[in-house]
Amino acid sequence: MEKHLRLLSVLFIVYGAIHLLASFAGWIFIRWSGLAHTFNSGEMYGRYAFLSGIVAVLLFFVFLVSIGCIIGGIGLLNRRRWARVLVLVLSFLALIHFPLGTALGIYGIWVLMKDETDAFFAQTPPPVAQPRVTGGPGV
Repeated sequence: MEKHLRLLSVLFIVYGAIHLLASFAGWIFIRWSGLAHTFNSGEMYGRYAFLSGIVAVLLFFVFLVSIGCIIGGIGLLNRRRWARVLVLVLSFLALIHFPLGTALGIYGIWVLMKDETDAFFAQTPPPVAQPRVTGGPGV
């Protein structure tokens, strides 16, 4: 089960990073196109103003979800219980992003809803390995 959780966390970090880059690319597109001028100039008329507002809201939502995916993936790597809940919610949201998001969402729900995963998160995390000192002066 540990291998599945590690793979799921890496997949969510990559998924979030790709969507973060896509949201930045969308913002750059809005800034270079006439949509931002129409939205910011006070000339709130027609379909361009409506479209720029919709695109801005969608890009902000993609930005928030991508940050959540990255934080949730890092939390899963560190065995945080809150990360399990966050990634489970994000897995359900990923189901609508066909086909890769759907596959990731199904895999995330399958991994995080198993009884072994619950038992895995109930355990205390393994201690950080301390360097062993063997021998030396005075020994």
